[in-house]
Amino acid sequence: MFDKLDIPKGEGERITIKGNQLIIPDTPIIPFIEGDGIGSDITPVAKKVLDTAIECAYKGTKKIIWFEIYAGEKAQKIYGEVLPEDTFKAIEYFIIALKGPLTTPVAGGYRSLNVTLRQKLDLYSCIRPVKYYPGVPSPVRHPEKMDVVIFRENTEDVYAGIEWQEGSSEANELINFLQKTFGIAIPKDSGIGIKPISIFRTKRLVRAAIKYAIKYHRKSVTLVHKGNIMKYTEGAFRDWGYEVAKEEFRDAIITEDELWNEFNGKMPENKILIKDRIADSMFQQILTRTDEYDVIATPNLNGDYLSDACAAQIGGLGIAPGANIGDFIGLFEATHGSAPKYTGMDKVNPTSLILSGVLMLQYMDWNEPAQLIEKAIAKTIQEKRVTYDLARLMDNVTPIKCSEYGNAICENIKKISQ
Repeated sequence: MFDKLDIPKGEGERITIKGNQLIIPDTPIIPFIEGDGIGSDITPVAKKVLDTAIECAYKGTKKIIWFEIYAGEKAQKIYGEVLPEDTFKAIEYFIIALKGPLTTPVAGGYRSLNVTLRQKLDLYSCIRPVKYYPGVPSPVRHPEKMDVVIFRENTEDVYAGIEWQEGSSEANELINFLQKTFGIAIPKDSGIGIKPISIFRTKRLVRAAIKYAIKYHRKSVTLVHKGNIMKYTEGAFRDWGYEVAKEEFRDAIITEDELWNEFNGKMPENKILIKDRIADSMFQQILTRTDEYDVIATPNLNGDYLSDACAAQIGGLGIAPGANIGDFIGLFEATHGSAPKYTGMDKVNPTSLILSGVLMLQYMDWNEPAQLIEKAIAKTIQEKRVTYDLARLMDNVTPIKCSEYGNAICENIKKISQ
């Protein structure tokens, strides 16, 4: 089945699909990618925290069987390429995986491995919950108001990677075609990119966001777009989002227009409000009217910016988790980069990857260990046992190592579970 991977023998079972449901065994085999740079520091810590919480919650009746697969620098050494076919096959076969950060070269070099994984595996929803943990330093006065879940479309928009370098024959041909056929004058020294946004991919993203809002009893879903300028891509995203809401969730939702025209602004019970905001306005409102937003659905580039802007209010990317989910496959990853200058220093904050593991547990419906980890992280931060990125923003706090922080969380998991 695999070229250079050995499946764990004698223990563990693969996750399977029956109908429209994942079947999670008590000992699922979960592939993991350690990641580049600081991946070698944070991934072992995240796995240890997850294992500790599962043991404390289930007393040995459930356990993850970890299975290392490769991407990035490790894959280059083993396979001679940064993203081997084995890695795709393993994630498709085992369905759920955990991933540390991978290096993405700027400008030249190979294309983003993160984007390639999402697109090839059709992981169309990038899900990024952002909420505040008490005790975390924040640049805003009321960080506790932040509790949003961003659904960022993962497979199209400018991140589709359809672009040609300035001066290339393809770019020149396209520039000439646009000039001759449509009378559109583009400077000859331009690089060219294409921004596709489709009905099908928009609707499945918004559908996933509304289903999430229903499942977790959220109050609203906001469609964030720049449709006043890009009318036939982002404006269409907005329109198609409203369409799927009305066509498929009519009994569960109410639009903002309906709220004011039919209910005089008084929200009826057991309904989810569907509304939309222009992207640049949303960046202001997520600061000034933070608690008015709940689930957010948006095209790819907006979602990338917005999730980072939200994370800045609650302590930064070091504590912001991420998940990439398709119809069934889920790849759970740290949202930050590989920070190669800190490699092997046992210094950086592993919380993003730990909380991404929490999202993974929730996706598996292993909610008891997920809750233990969240409570233990909050307790550890309130005790001011934190890594350097948080310690430098606190008064008179001495930072601890990445591994020591992981051990502190494990200690608190054990205390909370007693």
